[in-house]
Amino acid sequence: MATLDEIRALLGEPGFHWSDPAPWARLERELGVSLPADFREFTDAYGPVEINEQLYLDHPGHPVRDLGEKIAGWIEHWSDEDDAEFLPAPAGSGPGELLPIATATTGEFVFLRVPDEPSAPWSVGVLETDTLEYVPYDELTFGDWLLAYLRGEDVTVHSHNFAPDQPFYRPLT
Repeated sequence: MATLDEIRALLGEPGFHWSDPAPWARLERELGVSLPADFREFTDAYGPVEINEQLYLDHPGHPVRDLGEKIAGWIEHWSDEDDAEFLPAPAGSGPGELLPIATATTGEFVFLRVPDEPSAPWSVGVLETDTLEYVPYDELTFGDWLLAYLRGEDVTVHSHNFAPDQPFYRPLT
């Protein structure tokens, strides 16, 4: 499993440094599921962030870029009858469902697949909205997927097009 140190080595030092667990506890109560530790650790370190002018991640404690509000809106969107057909499982936070967590300027949505059992690992999937193809990365945790993205590997969202020299980020406010 990828570590925050490996991500930091490619992306640079984080600047958010969130330490209050209350927003995560609230979000997890609302969703009825405990989110993966690697996702929480990255998001707490970097906060609402734009990576490579492409990938957008939010944080549940941020007053403007609130992850919980984003997830609720995305679940509603992907539960709509016209859009739900493009996902291999329902959008939501129940076992086997797809929890939307991020977007990209290039039209992708990044999902975490909620494990069928609490002890099973979470995995990542990406929906390319231009082709309407959902690509599962069942073997990758969020941290593994993000590390592959930062290395410029093909994980559906193509960072090498946006960061040819090295990955970079900017905080979102």
